[in-house]
Amino acid sequence: MSGLARGSATAFAIHATGAGLTYLSQLALVRLIGTASYGIYAYVLGIMTLLAYLAALGFDVSLLRFIPAYRSQQAWGLARGVVRYAERHSVRVGTAVAIAGALATAAWHGRSPSGHAGTFVIGFGLVPILALLWIRCAEVRAFGGVASALLPDRVVRDGLLLVAILLGSMLTHGQFGAPAAMTATLVAAAAGLTLSSLIARLSLPPCVAAAPPERAVATWRRTAVPLVTIAMAEVAMNRTGTLALAWAGRPSDAGIYALVFSLTAIVILPRIAVNAQFAPMVADLVARSDRIGLQRLLNQATLWTILGATGIACAVLMVARTLMLRWLGADGLAGVPVLTVLLAGQVVASSVGSQLFLLTMSGNEALAATIMAVIAAMGLGVSVLAVPYYGLLGTAVVSAVALVGMNAAMALLVWRRLGLLPGFVGFLPIWGRGIGPARNAGAAPGSGGETW
Repeated sequence: MSGLARGSATAFAIHATGAGLTYLSQLALVRLIGTASYGIYAYVLGIMTLLAYLAALGFDVSLLRFIPAYRSQQAWGLARGVVRYAERHSVRVGTAVAIAGALATAAWHGRSPSGHAGTFVIGFGLVPILALLWIRCAEVRAFGGVASALLPDRVVRDGLLLVAILLGSMLTHGQFGAPAAMTATLVAAAAGLTLSSLIARLSLPPCVAAAPPERAVATWRRTAVPLVTIAMAEVAMNRTGTLALAWAGRPSDAGIYALVFSLTAIVILPRIAVNAQFAPMVADLVARSDRIGLQRLLNQATLWTILGATGIACAVLMVARTLMLRWLGADGLAGVPVLTVLLAGQVVASSVGSQLFLLTMSGNEALAATIMAVIAAMGLGVSVLAVPYYGLLGTAVVSAVALVGMNAAMALLVWRRLGLLPGFVGFLPIWGRGIGPARNAGAAPGSGGETW
């Protein structure tokens, strides 16, 4: 498991740097354009993120599953083929979505609130750029480059966004609104894509680059719908509060919620860092039918995520009131109870480990997608209904309950389908050697349906 430790430590350092840059850029935006304009920006960015995951067609995850399997089988042609197929189709879908969205926004322009239309038009340019950026970063990760895969998206993109915001505010003499903020985001994403493209080309093993591309389109497409559903449901759950508050005509509250939620992302850094190395390792263990190794890997990953999430959450809570008051003034005080509720939900979710990647890497993405889609839809619907009565805090409670409920359902699925003890349960002495036979175990990656 030393590979998991080294990869996770590297990923944590990069993600921590990226999270810091992200939060600084978002905080700079709030201070420059105010909570209302920031709410519009966060609302549009949330929609564009959803569309970008749609355009990625699930390959930002499935490449982490297929490429390790093809490497273990020395199927170099299939590895080359899936990379080419993923890149070409994501660009086509993303471009089509961007053009259609821009045209629809132009037609809607006369009926849109001030600042919305321009922000949307610029934002649609993000869709193909983000989709291809995530796919190329996934390629690099799948071929073993953890740090080089994360740097373009988490450090370069977020760092350049902060620089662009600061420069833009000086050049516009403080007249910086949501459209300008979205333009800065677009420029930073394009720079990240340029760097990730160069790294992906250099990271491609010679045996893969020299192999004639082979196609297994039926297998690749079977994974597309559930993985796209998972990605979009995950983004929807993360953006539920912002979307619900913006739809209710409360952009200032949407801005506060978005900023607070981005701060809670610090808590999930240990889990994200572990996942950077966890996903390819799971795909390899599944391909070798090593269930004992999977349980050990899951236990170790869960221990790190629990300890990391709990420690970070406690530290954030200790300084939350002072930070929120200093950064946002009186408006910030309304975000303190919201922050507390969201942090509690994230800590509970971390206690069950990296279940989503465990399920997607083992061929159970369809069931995971169903769980996530149902809970995300319910959470969004309840949030929309709760906003008029309970405002910010009610929205946070709904989001936290939805997150905990989703992880509880997946924990049951991990046990039932894979015969693995999920999360902290694996450490309980009463279970000891409780790895049972998998029930209706999932298909091995790239296997076309046979069980592992």
